[in-house]
Amino acid sequence: MQKILAEKEAEDFLEKEKFPVARRASIKNEEDIQTIEKKIPYPWVMKASSSRLIHKARLGGVILSIDSQIKAQEAFDRLSKLENFEEALVQEMISGEEVIIGLKKTPEFGLVLMFGKGGSKVQEEKDVSFRVLPASKKDIKEMLNETKVYKTLEEKQVNIREMKKIIGKTSDLAKKYPNILEFDINPLFVSVKKAIVADSRIVFEN
Repeated sequence: MQKILAEKEAEDFLEKEKFPVARRASIKNEEDIQTIEKKIPYPWVMKASSSRLIHKARLGGVILSIDSQIKAQEAFDRLSKLENFEEALVQEMISGEEVIIGLKKTPEFGLVLMFGKGGSKVQEEKDVSFRVLPASKKDIKEMLNETKVYKTLEEKQVNIREMKKIIGKTSDLAKKYPNILEFDINPLFVSVKKAIVADSRIVFEN
């Protein structure tokens, strides 16, 4: 048996584990929009949220730059028509370089640590590197240097220190929750000032 934490549940879990997570709120009907806009200023990202919706962006399940109540209502109406839709998730718009950080259980090595270029084209671009856990600082440094995106991050002088803290926290999750089968943060937005989780998914083995 598996327990899947979809985006909202996964991000709530990460927040409890002291990960920096973007402000967010769930929408189950259009009336929720008026309440949420008092708490999270526009512009928003609105996403379809469901444990059965994995590749949201490819399915049209992510709508960016929502800057008014009318656009929010239109976005919710559009997302609610998607197959397997359960609820919508509203999030503050964040900018920065997109990376993916995660864990994956393998038959040979158990949980391995992952880092690479994030976003909706992870599968196509394949700019990802792995390390067997426990990973030393040297292992993590080598893992980062194996990716093209890390060179971009250095060139743009983003906050690599904060990003590395999140990699460390991800490694710690493997020790604390050895029943994790899959975990990814995609994307983690890394800017000059900070690194912040914008989307996540976790699969536990019961």
